[in-house]
Amino acid sequence: MSILAVIPARGGSKGVPRKNVHLLAGRPLIAHTIEHAKRSSLVTRVVVSTEDQEIASVSRSLGAEVVRRPPELAGDTASSESALAHVLDELQRSEKYEPELVVFLQCTSPIRAADDVDRAVQHLRAEGADSLLSACRSHAFVWRRQGNDVKPVNYDPLQRLPRQQLPVEFIENGSLYVFKPWVLRKLGCRLGGKISLFEMDYWSSFQIDSPEDLQLCEWILQHRGGR
Repeated sequence: MSILAVIPARGGSKGVPRKNVHLLAGRPLIAHTIEHAKRSSLVTRVVVSTEDQEIASVSRSLGAEVVRRPPELAGDTASSESALAHVLDELQRSEKYEPELVVFLQCTSPIRAADDVDRAVQHLRAEGADSLLSACRSHAFVWRRQGNDVKPVNYDPLQRLPRQQLPVEFIENGSLYVFKPWVLRKLGCRLGGKISLFEMDYWSSFQIDSPEDLQLCEWILQHRGGR
């Protein structure tokens, strides 16, 4: 069974310049995600997709393969799906390689438990799913703007329940996705077919999009340990 981990990591970033090689807890940001993939007992191959020479060099030094991404797939408007499809197409073209599953990991989510990747793959298989997203449980009272009004989404203010009694809601945290290659090829999306949800803890919901996020994630890594 071949399971391919793909880590898209372009060189450009506006919120945090050179984000993917910015130091977090003494290591380049991308190092945390590469190590999560390589620590998995189920992932058989780890590939970083990048157009950036420094990111490519750092990735190789950490034991990942690199698929060079065309510049047109590395701009601000390029989708992650385009990078994922490019990796699958390149490996198919050059090696006739087609994995059973793809694990898509985002560098901007550096906080994962040691076994999150393996448990996510096992969860997808146990549920007979075609794709999976990671998410964190939410007990929030959610409102939405509708024109000039605001409306409650998940509760009735006239019958306000204790927070713990609200319907269980989950927020997609962007940390990891697992999918069968046909899902991406047929639908052009990381999610499709039978979709499963893999619950991660609250601390895994933090993503790095600003300098403040770097400081927060560094604190979490220092105080949570072993992640």
